[in-house]
Amino acid sequence: MNQNPPPLTSRREFLKDTGRLAAASALAGVVLPHVHAGEDNTIRLALIGCGGRGSGAVANAMSAGGLVLGDDGGTKRAALSGAGGPVKLIAMADLRQDRLDQSHATLKQALGDLIDAPPERRFLGFDAYRHAIDCLRPGDVAMLTTHAAFRAPHLEYAVQKGVNVFMEKDFAPDPGGIKRMLRAGEAAEKKNLKIGAGLMARHSSARQALIQKIREGAMGDIQLIRAYRMDSGYQMGPFSRSENELLWQLSPGHPYQFLWSSGGVFIELMIHQIDECFWIKDSLPVSAHGVGGRFAGSTDCSQNLDSYSIEYTFADGAKALVTGRYIPNCFTDFATFVQGTKCAAKFSGNIHAPTSWLYKDQRTEQSNIAWKAPKETVNPWQAEWDVLLSAIRNNQPHNEARRAALSNLGAIMGRAAVHTGKIITWEEAMASDFQFCANVDELTEKSPAPVQADAQGRYPAPIPGKTVEI
Repeated sequence: MNQNPPPLTSRREFLKDTGRLAAASALAGVVLPHVHAGEDNTIRLALIGCGGRGSGAVANAMSAGGLVLGDDGGTKRAALSGAGGPVKLIAMADLRQDRLDQSHATLKQALGDLIDAPPERRFLGFDAYRHAIDCLRPGDVAMLTTHAAFRAPHLEYAVQKGVNVFMEKDFAPDPGGIKRMLRAGEAAEKKNLKIGAGLMARHSSARQALIQKIREGAMGDIQLIRAYRMDSGYQMGPFSRSENELLWQLSPGHPYQFLWSSGGVFIELMIHQIDECFWIKDSLPVSAHGVGGRFAGSTDCSQNLDSYSIEYTFADGAKALVTGRYIPNCFTDFATFVQGTKCAAKFSGNIHAPTSWLYKDQRTEQSNIAWKAPKETVNPWQAEWDVLLSAIRNNQPHNEARRAALSNLGAIMGRAAVHTGKIITWEEAMASDFQFCANVDELTEKSPAPVQADAQGRYPAPIPGKTVEI
């Protein structure tokens, strides 16, 4: 193995390329482990959900290898450490035949013999996840990358079957799903199963370095965190009634538009930065208060609002202000800032960039930087897989289910504060059993969609003062 592997292709670049069916060049220069016939140390993967996010995760899994875990939870490249080893994709599952076929063709073109999922191990339908997971053996990994509504039942089955899990964000659309996630995570802990969760910022070495500075007191007491994600939006047209409504809602064209399936645009996009807020404070919020709405004249037919502003309060009185806005032709921003009693900091930047640094004082200006985190040598999408596979091969504890679920619940309480028009406490969120779709485990292609379009093809949006989500 090359002892000085070149920089890894970022996951975002891979996703962009797979969308154009050009994945063969996406991994150019990436050092992949050699797979030899008959080896018994191969970690086998089953991909549940074959969209771009799942395909990108497969690329990260394949290029993982040659690393050791640091004492601080970070990763270091070490080609001869023995932590790396062969990985193969041996099963796939999806609801759509076209997406299943396209994902397989793209990954096969890019990764060759590392993709060993013949037609008899490519499964279609709502129960396809069971068949794909059944192809695995102890030590293998189920990759859960479908809509969030299905994450908990898929995780439960994987844990029941005794296999490790990588699950993408977000993890549940409602408190009922979060409770299932927490129970499954506890069951996995008892079985010594490893669970990686797709909040990749936790594996960013730049952010880890800034967290260390914060813990050492470089910023004083953290009083305010500001997180922004504002872009041109994701408006949806009306449902035409010419298709199966359930499958239409779960199609690749509607990743964020329905609360029951994805949790909605706010959680899908902001969960990373909400998790960053909780990490910075090293605590969970006690309450959330928020406002939001739609701009006048909006023709969006989805269930989303286009503006969300959440104020989280922590036990010590500190605040985190989280703002999402999705409207064309407006100011855009994508960053997280921190204000301490000694100085300010930038925690992350555009498209989750590791622009992590301390300012000399409270002025968050480029000319006022006092310290910058060392440049990352491994992107966090890759690092999260490095840590997971190293934990599996070295039988080290690794279970991110609880932390991920609680960050997701924090996002849910923020969304609920906006949608209901009420202050939501952490105790209320933890006690809630609310579900958008109570029969998600029983859905089939013949099931009615959990939310129905009106005569104009529009779906019901939240109404503060009337909506219930907690």
